[in-house]
Formats: sequence, structure tokens, C-alpha cells
Amino acid sequence: MPPGGLFRERRFRDVGLYGDYAQALLDGRIPYRDFFVEYPPGGFLAFLPPALLPEGWYLHAFKASMALVGIATLVVAGLILARLGASNRRLHAALIAIALSPLALGPVSLNTYDALPALFVASALAGLLYRRDSLAFALLGAAFAAKLYAVALVPLFALWLWRQSRPLVRPLLVFGGVVLILVGPFAILGWEGLGDSVRAQTGRGLQVESLGAAFLLAADRLGLYQAEVVRGSTAALSRDLEGVLPDALGAAATVAQVLAVGLAAMLLLRGRLDGDRLVLSTAVALAGFVAFARFVSPQYLVWLIPIVPLVGGAAGLAGAALLGLALLAGQLWFFHYRDVFAVEGVVWLVLVRDLLLVGLYGVLAAVLLRTRIPSSSSTVRQELLSSSRASGTAVVDGAERRSR
Repeated sequence: MPPGGLFRERRFRDVGLYGDYAQALLDGRIPYRDFFVEYPPGGFLAFLPPALLPEGWYLHAFKASMALVGIATLVVAGLILARLGASNRRLHAALIAIALSPLALGPVSLNTYDALPALFVASALAGLLYRRDSLAFALLGAAFAAKLYAVALVPLFALWLWRQSRPLVRPLLVFGGVVLILVGPFAILGWEGLGDSVRAQTGRGLQVESLGAAFLLAADRLGLYQAEVVRGSTAALSRDLEGVLPDALGAAATVAQVLAVGLAAMLLLRGRLDGDRLVLSTAVALAGFVAFARFVSPQYLVWLIPIVPLVGGAAGLAGAALLGLALLAGQLWFFHYRDVFAVEGVVWLVLVRDLLLVGLYGVLAAVLLRTRIPSSSSTVRQELLSSSRASGTAVVDGAERRSR
């Protein structure tokens, strides 16, 4: 339905570039060695299949593949909520929110490949909840090979296994093995080019859509600061702010991003152990990663769509509402990128979108902060009660059900 939708001819974002990469590979050219690739090697899982069809079909085939990924995401989200024991109302509300998200997101939903790593991340979360730990970390490894953001969840998922006294070494080895399989061939054939690609991504400056840049652009509109928008200093396509203050804010953004993601892992150590808390911690980590990044792009919000609506309670409703508003705000200025670069009035919408993401992080993190480990006395009483029950009584711990 939106411009750039499944049955629309017009293309947006980088889908044309994906096709060029895939066709070059099919022509015998080695990515990273023979030509520069802006994205991680796992992206070829999305780039390549549509290119195997006859010439001229790539655009529609790619968008159709992303639509199928969206359907698969709905299935995975349903499996997660079923494992959590969600009510029918919560199940329907979450799945409807995810299903309608392309209307709020706009062309980005089918014209970028971010839905694929987002599906891998959601599937990894489901794997942990269903106690398929090696499979979960394999999927997380595939997500990381496709988009580097997934590495933010490795400490969180590892702590979850450690706190539950579940084996950790094998899942981590599986994670590394999947990354090696997907990245290794490209690294062997084009090590220097792969390094250039990673440096191009991680070495970016303060991009115009980031939180710090949005404040400076707003200050420029108020006459309080003179913003200078320049092309990015790396090979990756970007428009950044130049100057001492933007550089300082970029460094501060990286610190804030690490702290925001780390907070989710730290709070997981302090709280109760159940599936809902794991989902909430995952949502906090991803929201913090996006909200405080020094480089933000409209498609990055796709990473949040399969996770945030799964959070239960009032926090889940508030989080889904904030995410929906952020998606809408991003779509409103999506078609006016040049005005953002020119520091026109549309930069206020960029600031609104970024503040909504910060609000999303704050709402979800506040719920984590409110939960605490039970006191020692209550823990002892629970243990005595548990030990007094007859063997074979079903014990429910959040999403986990087992017999003792």
C-alpha cells in the first residue's frame, strides 16, 4: 500500500545497490576484493536469491522476499507469545501491531533487507524461550553476519543462559561457527576489502539523523549553532555534521549506546528469571542501541518491530505506541531527505523521531529498574514450599514449565 510497496514500480533506499552487488557476484567478481560492499557479508543471504531470477525481476522479487520474511516474523512472534502464555487479547494486539507496521514505516519496509536480520533475532529469542540454545545462538550469529547490531544481544543472551545454569560454551561456539561460515569465505578472498567495509561502517561521524545531530540541527534553526553538513568521511554513504562539537557528541553517543545496552544486561542479573523479562530486556537493549547510535537510518527501526510489541502490560502498550509514532515521524520526512541535508524546517521531525526513541528506551528501562531479586526470606519460604510439594508437581517459572 505505501509508495514502494509490493506492487509498486518505484524503488527506494538501496534495493538497486543490492541488485548490483548480487549481479556482480553472479558475474564472477568477488565482493570486498573486486568491488566495495557497504554491508556485512551476511547481507548476501537477502541480496542473492532475487538475482537468480530472469533479468528485470529483481525489484519485485526482492520486495516479495521481504514480504515473506514479514509473514515468517509474524509466525515467530506468535510462537514467542504462546510460549509466554499470553492472553488472546495480548496475542492479537501484538500481531496486529507488527502486521500493520509497514503502513507506518512506509517504503523502508520492503526496500531494505533489515527485516531479515530482525527475523533472525526474533527467532533467536524464540529459541532461548523454547530451550533450543544452540539454535538460538546460530540464528543470532546469522543476524550478526547480516547486520552488526545483533552483537549487542550476545552478552544479554549469554547472561540469560548463565543465570539459568544452562550450558553456555556450546551455544557460543555455534555462534562463532555460523559467523565463520558466512563471513569466512569473504574474509579469505578479500580480507583488506572486508576490513575497509567494517571501518567504513564503524568509523562514521555524527550522522544527521542521530540524536546529537538532531539537536544541533534544531539549534541551527533557532540561530544558536551553525551546522555544517558534509558527506561522510568513510566510503559508506552518509551525511554527517562536521566540527569539534559534533565529534565530541559522536564520541559521547558511542559511550551512551554502550551504557544503554549494558544496562539491560546488568538489570537481567538483578531481576527474576522468566520469559517476559527476557523479552523486555531484549527490547531495552535494542531500543538503547538505536536511540543513542551516532548513525541512525529509517530502516534501523525495523529491528525494533518484532520485539517491542511483544512486551506485556502497560509498558508494552506505551512502547508500541511510541514506536508507532516514531515510525510515522520518520515516514513524514522520508521523502524530504534533501531538506534535512539543507537544514530546513523538516529537521524538527527528525528530532521528534529521535526523542520518541529515547522515550521508548526510557519507558522500557524503567520497568526493568522496578523489578528486584526477591528478598532472602521470601526466597527461603519459596524453597521450603517447593520442597514440601510432592514429586511430579508441575512448577511454572514464567514461560518455562517442568516437572520435579
